[in-house]
Amino acid sequence: MNSRASQLQAFDRLLTIMDELRAKCPWDQKQTMQTLRHLTIEETYELGDAILDNDLQEVKKELGDVLLHIVFYAKIGSETNSFDIADVANDICEKLINRHPHIYGDVKVANEEEVKQNWEKIKLKEGKKSVLEGVPSSLPALVKSNRIQDKVAGVGFDWEKPEQVWEKVQEELGEFQDEVKSGNADAMEAEFGDVLFSMVNYARFLNINPENALERTNKKFIKRFQYLEEKAKEQGKALKDMTLSEMDVFWEEAKQL
Repeated sequence: MNSRASQLQAFDRLLTIMDELRAKCPWDQKQTMQTLRHLTIEETYELGDAILDNDLQEVKKELGDVLLHIVFYAKIGSETNSFDIADVANDICEKLINRHPHIYGDVKVANEEEVKQNWEKIKLKEGKKSVLEGVPSSLPALVKSNRIQDKVAGVGFDWEKPEQVWEKVQEELGEFQDEVKSGNADAMEAEFGDVLFSMVNYARFLNINPENALERTNKKFIKRFQYLEEKAKEQGKALKDMTLSEMDVFWEEAKQL
């Protein structure tokens, strides 16, 4: 691993390159925080994919892309004297120190759960009116539901045992089925949302990240379906002309890979 001096030198090199690109490159000169926003989101998802694939070389590459964006935003902020990269780093340092009194103060904690509870209480003292203020409105719904439940649990609003949560899942499934029988589309959607929310809660109790779990299934399905497509192509067949039984043969083969 690189020494701290080498790490700082590499970061200084990145800052210098950013200065040069902003001064000389027509594309970089035109960028604003607004034009970079969607690219940053894309880079973050690419990093998430690399982490799920456990591809450490790709993780390193994607971290570099995300770091570039952080440096880019800080450079833009410095041009209006709003903030620079030092302000960004110092702000997060102060936040980490303030939110870890068990490390930088005299607070005692017994475990990770107490750390999380202290974290939420400290954030309320910092001026937040609600523990849910920190949940971005633009998060995907599945991720948002997990964060909501995580945060309210941090202040003690939670079930005591996984078994209680599973009972809630079954209750919500029953209510969903009742609405399916009624045929009321709006009510079905509302109850299905409750089912998903309760399943996310149950996953949290089992230490399962629901977003990661669903994405693993997505990737597994894509891999198997593309195998099915390839096998059909090898036989000169179009999927739309095949029976489900014929497709199922290849699907079962794909499951063995």
